[in-house]
Amino acid sequence: MKEEKDPIGLAIKQFSETKKPYDIIVSSDLCDDDIIPIEVLFRTYQEMPELEQLALSKCKGKILDVGAGAGAHAKELMKKSFQVKAIDTSKGAVEYMLSQKIDAEQISFYDLKNQQYDTILCLMNGLGIAGKLSNLENFLSHAKSLLKKGGSLLCDSSDIKYLYEDDEGGYWFDLNAEYYGNFKFQMAYKKEVGPWFDWLYVDFDNLFKACKNVGLKANRIYENDDHYLAEITWA
Repeated sequence: MKEEKDPIGLAIKQFSETKKPYDIIVSSDLCDDDIIPIEVLFRTYQEMPELEQLALSKCKGKILDVGAGAGAHAKELMKKSFQVKAIDTSKGAVEYMLSQKIDAEQISFYDLKNQQYDTILCLMNGLGIAGKLSNLENFLSHAKSLLKKGGSLLCDSSDIKYLYEDDEGGYWFDLNAEYYGNFKFQMAYKKEVGPWFDWLYVDFDNLFKACKNVGLKANRIYENDDHYLAEITWA
């Protein structure tokens, strides 16, 4: 079977070796291309936004870092002597984290079974891995199965309704679409182009309802414009 392209992994590997900052290009089915500066994946605690610093301060016990990338959050938590497991679907990202002595595994969040954590960390619009609004409850149920009672899921997302605002202050949506926050993305680094994937941006009200439906409670603990951090616990 042909190995899937891994633009994030290649970017991490090359930047760690050369320190030359080439951008990761993010294409979308709904808006213009965006970029992820590769240096962002290697940021220090001081370079992290306030939302991420708050999330790290809320971590406790045994921690699962989901979509860990180059392990920036895992490294900071390890400095405080936390037990951290980092997971990512990128082979290159995991190889780099292992080289940094981070306990990392190349695995999908949904394939993780029979483990329990005090904290699950999903940052950088981490709720996106739910893919679509229709899969949000499934994502939350799986997170609950990995969460000890008394533990918390710390995750962030954005209400991207503003992308659809017109000049008169009204909104235009595709009435045939399930939800305005369902996106498809594709990442590219140099000539390495990855597959298209689903990514969710969810407003807090929809997150709150989905949590309630699966026996969880969502509390918004930080908000900056349309971006928020949620702490999710057993109800």
